[in-house]
Amino acid sequence: MAESIWIEKYRPRDFNDIVGQRHLIPRIRAFVEQKNMPHLLFAGPAGTGKTSTALVIARAFFGDEWKQNFLELNASDERGIDVIRVKVKDFARTRAIGDVPFKIIYLDECDQLTRDAQQALRRTMENYTQTCRFILSCNYSSKILDPIQSRCAIFRFKPLEREEIMGIIGKIAVNEGLKIDENAKTAICEASEGDVRRLENLMQSCAAMGSKITEEMVFSVASIAKPKEIRKILELAVKNDFIGARKMLLDVMLNYGFSGLDIIRHIQSEILNLDIPDKAKMGLMEKTGEAEFRMTEGSDEFIQLEALLASFALASGK
Repeated sequence: MAESIWIEKYRPRDFNDIVGQRHLIPRIRAFVEQKNMPHLLFAGPAGTGKTSTALVIARAFFGDEWKQNFLELNASDERGIDVIRVKVKDFARTRAIGDVPFKIIYLDECDQLTRDAQQALRRTMENYTQTCRFILSCNYSSKILDPIQSRCAIFRFKPLEREEIMGIIGKIAVNEGLKIDENAKTAICEASEGDVRRLENLMQSCAAMGSKITEEMVFSVASIAKPKEIRKILELAVKNDFIGARKMLLDVMLNYGFSGLDIIRHIQSEILNLDIPDKAKMGLMEKTGEAEFRMTEGSDEFIQLEALLASFALASGK
């Protein structure tokens, strides 16, 4: 899938541009300086710099010829064994152009590969080590076969910290001539959840509506409810105003176009802010998880949400 203009514009071009993964960069840079590296496995949440780091590695190794020596495949689109047998093998069996003795194959979202495809990949990694190195990227390393993990140096990426996200927001605002107040920055930070790709898409969407970005605009574009609205719903439920809480919940869902699963995530994040005993919060967390499971299995979302609000009223003990 083609990236948005801003994602390509602000993609890191060298190791100094990579934000939030300072614990990993020295190890990766050492491989580049030695002009050699093992197979790599990048694991971590979306939008934390896995693909960007792979591209930086390719540029550092191959310079201007990096596109001829770098193959990027998205395993969620092409996840069968034929991809490994045909595309990957055809690229891996030829020598690299330039001084570096190997090419690089980047497999994005490789945790989506079928088990048979992973077994074929394992053999390919063994057979073509002389001419090719693999960089595997995934959200969940537990879905990668152990024999593949044992052949890779594993790098675990983490979501960006609030300060790092704020720095990126400020940099983009200056470069694009945007005016963003502090409340809007906080809203963007909360909506992105440490995902820089989501942050850039959100800011680009807001910028299309005007050069002055406000908190209201961010919540509208991101289609997320304001935390104070969700907190008000839960406070009404805790005070035994079930009808008022139910009405406000339905209004929020209709205004923002939320599904039941969307609203569950917002409720879960606000439970800890309620003025009730910790033991009651634990019980409500459990009820929230149960409601999400039932919705995922196909239960009626409105009935489940009403039952959840009833649980909040019972938890208050009033």
